[in-house]
Amino acid sequence: MAVFDDVKVLLGIDDTLQDKAINIIIRNTEAHLKIWLKKYAGLDEIPAELEFIITELSIIRFQKRGSEGMSSESVEGHSVSYNEDDFKPYSSILNTYIPVEPDRAKKGKAMFF
Repeated sequence: MAVFDDVKVLLGIDDTLQDKAINIIIRNTEAHLKIWLKKYAGLDEIPAELEFIITELSIIRFQKRGSEGMSSESVEGHSVSYNEDDFKPYSSILNTYIPVEPDRAKKGKAMFF
């Protein structure tokens, strides 16, 4: 199942009325993740095993529509707080894609007194 289909199923959407918005959200989420992976991991494509992040973040962003830019919202006693960085919960996973520099412990250094 594609990300688009997964998002719709998990949101419980059976019609096509919100397909354009869902596609934009998925496209923006993919672009954001690609930029991160290129900058920190040197990757040009999103590994298949990370597609779940696109699905989950797309759902989060879909549910935040109308509340963009807010850090919290309260309506009739119902209060919601939003993360500033949606990728933060996935940072430990994403950080595993950052190349590790070779061990430099073998190199010596000179000190002058």
